Amino acid sequence: MARRLGGHGGNTWIPGAFTRIDGVNERLVVVVGYHGVELLDIASVTSTLDMANRMGAAPAYRMVFVTPGGAAVECNSGLTLSGQQALEQVNDAIDTVIVSGGLGHADAAADERFVGHVRRLARHARRVASVCTGASVLAAGGLLDGKRATTHWFYASEIAAAYPKVEFDPEPIFVRHGNVATSGGVTSALDLTLAFIEEDHGAELARRISMGLVTYLRRPGDQAQVSVFVGNPEPAHRLVHRLVEYITAHLAGDLGIEALGAVVGVSERHLTRLFVAELGETPARYVRRTRVEAAARLLTSSGLRLDDIAGQCGFASAETLRQAFSAQFGVAPSVYRTRQRVRADSAP
Repeated sequence: MARRLGGHGGNTWIPGAFTRIDGVNERLVVVVGYHGVELLDIASVTSTLDMANRMGAAPAYRMVFVTPGGAAVECNSGLTLSGQQALEQVNDAIDTVIVSGGLGHADAAADERFVGHVRRLARHARRVASVCTGASVLAAGGLLDGKRATTHWFYASEIAAAYPKVEFDPEPIFVRHGNVATSGGVTSALDLTLAFIEEDHGAELARRISMGLVTYLRRPGDQAQVSVFVGNPEPAHRLVHRLVEYITAHLAGDLGIEALGAVVGVSERHLTRLFVAELGETPARYVRRTRVEAAARLLTSSGLRLDDIAGQCGFASAETLRQAFSAQFGVAPSVYRTRQRVRADSAP
């Protein structure tokens, strides 16, 4: 049973502080919903944080789903989700506020009382974030004014027209601007949540959570919402599907075509035919592309030297990584990393 937000007594909000409950420090994450909310926008956040707790995150996360009046809300799918606490009654020390998206976002953003309470919570949170069209609620509250933000590519132009003070970019998976983060459509919330976990607890825990969720390694925030992993259809052939998972989990290992063929017990020629038919490219090209994306993640989320990143991602040397990275992203790894740091340092 979820514990209520109120009644802990003696909690004083301090930027970056943890909520203290039963003698244990915890990070309180308030997930905001409303009628017409998207269930995946909520679950992508809460399930990922729950996985972090089960894998030993310390301090742990405590998630509370809040709604207007604490009432149940109907999700886009027609399912009803009970509120655990009234939005209006949240007064505890908050680590992160996350506003969910959904088809009801426009009505939520037009509700001045609702938006006012979100703005109140944001003033007392270490981090503020939105998932998908939840960005419209943050924008309505003035929380994105003068900032770069993203939202679901399908609704981006509509939301941007309604809030001209915000620089909406529909391309990235998520955007960080100071302590405010916005994410693109639906499951990009998982990428943003993994980024938060990595920030709070380190890259290794985030990597293990990715494996636990049977998802790809966290994509860099500025990767396009239509990424290389979803640009091709999910491989239907069981051998290709198995190898895609194997490649992701063994980037530093031998992923040559002979070794891959041995994993599934087929010839190199047959394996190449399967990859071209299912993914539109040879095994070697797929492996290189996956390794480069993993390197991009480490460049943005760690201080590792390029030599170390090259080794972890399966490149023979830093120079080999530079060549592959430049070919795929159009910039050198050092330039890519510098741009991310400049963007972070320049954010208010």
